[in-house]
Amino acid sequence: MNVVDKAVTAADRFQRRWPWLAFPVAVWKKYSDDQAGYLAALISYYGFIAIFPLLLVFVTVLNIVLKNDHALQQELLKSALAQYPVIGDEIKNAVLDHSISATGMPLAVGIVVLLLGARGVAGAMQNALCEVWGIPRSGRPGFPLSLAYGMALVFTVGLGLVVTTFLSGLAGGAGHVLNGAFTTAGTVAVSLVLNIGVFWLSFRLATLFKVRWRDMRVGAVIGAVVWQVLQVAGGYIVSHQLSRASALYGVFGVVLGLLAWLYLQAGVTLYAAEVDVVLVRHLWPRSLKPGHAAPAPGGTASRAPGHERAPRPAAPAQRQPAGPLAGGRPASPPAGGHPAGPPAGNGEENGERAASHQKEATA
Repeated sequence: MNVVDKAVTAADRFQRRWPWLAFPVAVWKKYSDDQAGYLAALISYYGFIAIFPLLLVFVTVLNIVLKNDHALQQELLKSALAQYPVIGDEIKNAVLDHSISATGMPLAVGIVVLLLGARGVAGAMQNALCEVWGIPRSGRPGFPLSLAYGMALVFTVGLGLVVTTFLSGLAGGAGHVLNGAFTTAGTVAVSLVLNIGVFWLSFRLATLFKVRWRDMRVGAVIGAVVWQVLQVAGGYIVSHQLSRASALYGVFGVVLGLLAWLYLQAGVTLYAAEVDVVLVRHLWPRSLKPGHAAPAPGGTASRAPGHERAPRPAAPAQRQPAGPLAGGRPASPPAGGHPAGPPAGNGEENGERAASHQKEATA
């Protein structure tokens, strides 16, 4: 065993001994086993495709419902784009220039087409959560229930995030009544509580109501808290990425920044879901060494050594019928149909048998 193997063995033994360290290691291993990084990339790809159709629908509905309140329109749009720091202004300009201005049937058809174009992100999210929880494809509903679940997930996430951000802004606008500390605490509390509800319902919809509510509450809290932190630190993260990308790629830097932001959000969400799975199914501790099987639900990787099923005992040999055999078949009677006589022996024995039979017949 070389130095690297010894170090890995020592680290593995140490993390197995302490639950506070073994649990995050198990979550990380579960994330890797599920190839959740690829699932997050798929979600970010479809999210990038869906974000503009969804924002177009949102702006169009705002123009119809709040056509006499331009200030509230701008406030709601700002709340929606606050989920994308730094690059929100670029998205806003692109959306306002291409919003749907038709009415009646053309408007309805345009909204339906845009919503169908955004269904990919819902399908990617559903597939990712089902893979994380191990829901087989045979247990997932087909069309049209899958489409209904997807659209419900899109509306829950989209409208939920807009409402949480907007209410946070209203809480922050109470600064003329409360001091700064109370305003900040109220903003964080309102946004956090509503985000927990959004994550909880979204996880439930994404798993097609096949996972219990209580099994997803910890992940919903973790996802909401980390999401809140990302909203605060998102400006620095995205601006740091765009400071280099924009200089080299110009407008494509905005695209790269948006993809990076969406991938970060998707990865955080899947990590929160993995926490629920590891916690509910007791999938820790896990080994750091490669080649070790993942534990089955209940905490055991496979059947324990020494408890393998015993081999089935061999069936007893079938008894052969009595009688002389010839090539595995009963001997055929002699010609004439009479049974064969007693086996041939010496003359004295045959004579004694004949005399015995004659006495019995006479008696």
